[in-house]
Amino acid sequence: MSAPIRVLTVFQPWASLIMVGAKPYEFRSKRPPSTILNQRIVIHAAARKIVEAEVRDILLMIGRGGEAAAETCLRPLPAAPILDRALGIGEPLPLGCGLGTAICGEGRSGYDIAEEFGAEHVNDSDRDDHANFGWPMTDIEIWPEPIAARGSQGIWFWPTPLGAGL
Repeated sequence: MSAPIRVLTVFQPWASLIMVGAKPYEFRSKRPPSTILNQRIVIHAAARKIVEAEVRDILLMIGRGGEAAAETCLRPLPAAPILDRALGIGEPLPLGCGLGTAICGEGRSGYDIAEEFGAEHVNDSDRDDHANFGWPMTDIEIWPEPIAARGSQGIWFWPTPLGAGL
């Protein structure tokens, strides 16, 4: 039997952007807790409805290129199809389910990450105060199908041991 695995719930479309490698950092107000550092975690897409205005703003930033695009800290080519899906173009993005897993690395300053992308600051959503630290998401493993699960705020445990039915 596998040990319980921790879960991070992320709003859509950001959860799917992580899974396709378009969002290499999950931005939060604090550093990641030690319980998930260098650990494989489930990326859970929140059940919260997608905020279309926010997605449109990100698409505009990416489309302008230069510093505007760099501020998102997204990789535009893999991001665009996911953002289109968030606006109802193509298959809808899954909500309220686990999408796969990633390794969460040591948190980095949002300003350092912005500089890496060629920007002065990070603005990947309308929650500027949540961009203090970027949590690197690496070694992504997408599940063949999303698995429905009720989420929770903060870090929580996946309801069944990873590997049971996955």
